Amino acid sequence: MIVVTGGAGCIGSAIVWALNKRGITEIILVDDAGHPEKEKNIASLHYFSLENKDTFLNYIKKSSMPWKVDAIIHMGGCSSTIERDEDFLTTNNLNYTQCLAEYALNKGARFIYASSAATYGSGENGFSDEVDIKSLSPLNLYAHSKQKFDLWAQAQGAFNHIVGLKFFNVFGPSEYHKKEMQSMVRRGFLQVLDNGKIRLFKSHNPEYADGDQERDFLYVKDAVQMVLFFLDSPKINGIFNAGTGVARTWNELTAAVFKAMDREIAVEYIDMPVSIRDQFQYRTCAKIDKIRKVGYSQKITTLEEATTDYIQNYLLSNKRLGNK
Repeated sequence: MIVVTGGAGCIGSAIVWALNKRGITEIILVDDAGHPEKEKNIASLHYFSLENKDTFLNYIKKSSMPWKVDAIIHMGGCSSTIERDEDFLTTNNLNYTQCLAEYALNKGARFIYASSAATYGSGENGFSDEVDIKSLSPLNLYAHSKQKFDLWAQAQGAFNHIVGLKFFNVFGPSEYHKKEMQSMVRRGFLQVLDNGKIRLFKSHNPEYADGDQERDFLYVKDAVQMVLFFLDSPKINGIFNAGTGVARTWNELTAAVFKAMDREIAVEYIDMPVSIRDQFQYRTCAKIDKIRKVGYSQKITTLEEATTDYIQNYLLSNKRLGNK
């Protein structure tokens, strides 16, 4: 039995989809799937049981799991980089993950969890997953909550037995429920439909022109393949970057969106809210040597290929991975 937390979310539902493609349906999907978009994400997926996250946590705490669990793929938690409630983040991103990790370690189950590239902060120490994580300086409370678990796992010596994936900017089908945390591909697509142009933040850093801020954009299908690589490789453990290894600009992403929609490029640059200027990452780029060294050899989808697939095969028809 495989547990996928956050199983109705973007990466989680994509993992269930990929497991289904392998013929695997012995899956416990953990999520609060009351959101109509989340319900659509899992409507055509096959799984054994859907469990509320609090109910599942009670199973963990009381060691009363009704099933023998072989693996826990923990993608659940709060993913909002603008969340201001530190207690909420501590409960959902630190404490919950600790409980699941301890259970998996005690039961000998595979444990793979989502960390975040946000833990690298402004990138002053680079984006290498081979540096000591104690040297990192996250910029927001969300990133701090992820960093705290990484540090806890390191202190416990858990990275000899578990896998943490520092996801960079993941985008793709089934992110429609994420509101302001939706990718710029999805938001840009909707902006073009509404008014024919895409709005991007101006740069407030003289080293970057407007729209030339850089991100490592990872298609959700590639994110899933990286997760499954570690599921298939139980002897490989540690913390790894999950990205493309290539930094691309928001202007390049915008151009890919317009091309996929067969529209002329039209961009409006707007002021970045003062509240996030000090927390804004002007560049992220995963160093992926480590994951390559341990054997992950699959080709990673380019930004243009991913954007075209996402828009033409999913967004234009409002489809999810499970019903394509």
